[in-house]
Amino acid sequence: MNFEEKALIYHEAEPRGKIGTKITKPVATQEDLSIAYSPGVAGPCRKIAENQEDSFRYTGRANLVGVISNGSAVLGLGNIGPYASKPVMEGKAMLFKRFANIDVFDIEVAANDPDEFIAAVKALEPTFGGINLEDIKAPECFYIEETLRERMDIPVFHDDQHGTAIIAGAAFLNAIEITERQIEDMKVVFSGGGAAAIACANLFLKLGVKADNLLMCDSKGVLYEGRDPGNPYKANFVRQTEARTLSDAMVDADAFVGVSVGGILSQDMVKSMAKNPIIFALANPDPEICPPDVYAIRDDAIVATGRSDYPNQVNNVLGFPFIFRGALDVHARTINDEMKLAAVRAIADLAKKDVPEVVMAAYQGSHRYSFGRDYLIPKPVDPRVLLHVAPAVAKAAMDSGAARRSINIEEYRDKIERILGPTKRIIRRMRHEIQDEIRQTKRKPNILLTHGHDPRVLAAAAEVVGEGDIDITLLGSQSSIDTKANELGFKDLCAKVRVINPLKSEYFAKFVDDFFQLRQRKGVSRSLSEEAMRNINYFGAMLLRGGVVDGMLNGLVEPYAPSVRPILEVFGTKPGRILAGVQLMVIDQKTYILADCTINVEPSSEQLAQIAKETAAFARHYLDEPIRLAMLSFSSFGSNRHSKTAVVRKACDLMNDSHLDFVFDGDIQADVALNKDLQTKEFPFALLKGQANVLIFPDLMSANISYKLLGNLSEAVMTGPILLGPTAPAHVLERGARVEEIVNMIYLTAHQAKRKREK
Repeated sequence: MNFEEKALIYHEAEPRGKIGTKITKPVATQEDLSIAYSPGVAGPCRKIAENQEDSFRYTGRANLVGVISNGSAVLGLGNIGPYASKPVMEGKAMLFKRFANIDVFDIEVAANDPDEFIAAVKALEPTFGGINLEDIKAPECFYIEETLRERMDIPVFHDDQHGTAIIAGAAFLNAIEITERQIEDMKVVFSGGGAAAIACANLFLKLGVKADNLLMCDSKGVLYEGRDPGNPYKANFVRQTEARTLSDAMVDADAFVGVSVGGILSQDMVKSMAKNPIIFALANPDPEICPPDVYAIRDDAIVATGRSDYPNQVNNVLGFPFIFRGALDVHARTINDEMKLAAVRAIADLAKKDVPEVVMAAYQGSHRYSFGRDYLIPKPVDPRVLLHVAPAVAKAAMDSGAARRSINIEEYRDKIERILGPTKRIIRRMRHEIQDEIRQTKRKPNILLTHGHDPRVLAAAAEVVGEGDIDITLLGSQSSIDTKANELGFKDLCAKVRVINPLKSEYFAKFVDDFFQLRQRKGVSRSLSEEAMRNINYFGAMLLRGGVVDGMLNGLVEPYAPSVRPILEVFGTKPGRILAGVQLMVIDQKTYILADCTINVEPSSEQLAQIAKETAAFARHYLDEPIRLAMLSFSSFGSNRHSKTAVVRKACDLMNDSHLDFVFDGDIQADVALNKDLQTKEFPFALLKGQANVLIFPDLMSANISYKLLGNLSEAVMTGPILLGPTAPAHVLERGARVEEIVNMIYLTAHQAKRKREK
């Protein structure tokens, strides 16, 4: 089966196409229907009739974009018409939703006449918060966009022009920096006189390229003074020059930007360029020249294309979802030059930051990315693009007067992070609190990872120290960790972290003595103490106990039980507390906390009650909604009188005798705990009154099986296991932990260390 056959099957499968609509409000009861439609809908209708701006408040307009095309210039396919363009427009809608959670109606208009097309789009203004024009041929696209921007009071953005320009502009700025040039001194040659080429050239001028240093070539050659350019848009790029052909123009050029046709740039032309040439061959699917052909004759070139199989892909998805996200959220009237330039600089700046492991994982088998000749701009899957570009665009809209409403940018970053999921939001909140403490104390928390040679540990350490909020200490041999880090592409990581070799450490002898004093009446002799310090988990625990580090993560390459033992023996549990293991799990944008997942095999009623209280205390710091705790069982409210359900019922009785500040119920089955309708219908007396978010399991077997099934059979994002009860912030990583999970646990451990210091 060839690729096109696979694509046909993919699109034809039920439900056909790639997008649909969903209901966003409850519609389960008669009251819901009455509020949603008649007569309740009259209220917002009246408000909007009085003030049409209220349509942003009472409808989905503020998060709705129209992707509109007449199919006259579909990428790679030409003028195939509106019907045939629909799969492309649906694809565009998918990208808006996937990367920025923006809703889209794709609209294919049967109108080749520009004025008919303009009239059709203008009439749709009450529906949308913004318009994304797509795949419209030049030069009509210029007239259409200009006219619609003048007539409409919402953003109108032709992505084929400005999307390509913004991403190319970001790559261009970084290429200039790498080649140590000044933008005003650069000679830039463009191949192509269509929408994307003209938009790129205009943006490059705004970035600082001098007009006299920019030559544009169309299918007839250089746009020189005395030659008919063909339309007023290309006329802006007519220059006084002796160059007549692309070959003439390329002599001593610093940069080439191709938005034309494949194969037009020859190796001889590349040879004639200046030192460290910048070549953007953006024609798709065949570039103006392929990178291997450039590198065969120039080892000093920087090359970008529009293709994903070469480095430096100039991909519009890096721009339009996030630009619209920022514009929509301030109710912008337009997307102006200031907003475009803000997007350019935000994308360019992000490329200079350390690349997170989630990006590496998406490109399996590829080398590690870092800012340089082969990594000018971020990858489209980088989740940080949203958090960099959307706020930059929103701020530029407010500063330039394009916004209808003002927002607090820091609060806005927190708000849009919800698109990336609750886990990201929780980690961001921890980071804010850690940063506040750093500002007050001038000291970063230092977190220890015991297995310093593990590639996942090195990747997590590189990501965390790159963010700059937490210092990292690794255990192991300095030289071997340095070698491993360099093999994995983490340049100079050992210069950014502290590495301690336990056997050669100044602490070794002291820790032998200290551990012996601590455990001598619990069966530990001096020789056993020395043997224990040769174990990195015991040595790491003693580093934490001695205040050398602020928190510790061990495990990862060994079973859970022997990894917990050093924590118990060195720290023990807080008075009146019980050791327990919890999982923080996010499923379908909702956060759940599960306990006890790792420690107590068959807890007593008293232990279950204590685990529930301690888990609720933990949940207060990490849930965005009120705690609803369920004591789980295989019966609901005494329906089964088995001895095991009796343990849960007694635990509930013990909790009822306590003064609690959260809602709980039990014994209760999992479906009743999670299904509000079942609670209402069958158990109207239930106290939860909604879906439980803290789940206490009756034994280790059920808890451990449940969280591992959920983690492997769903799209759950897990953070944990998190140990409750130790006197110090120390946790055990599971052997299957991914880099993202290790990073999250580093932040959680640092946050717990902060809370411990506050107490």
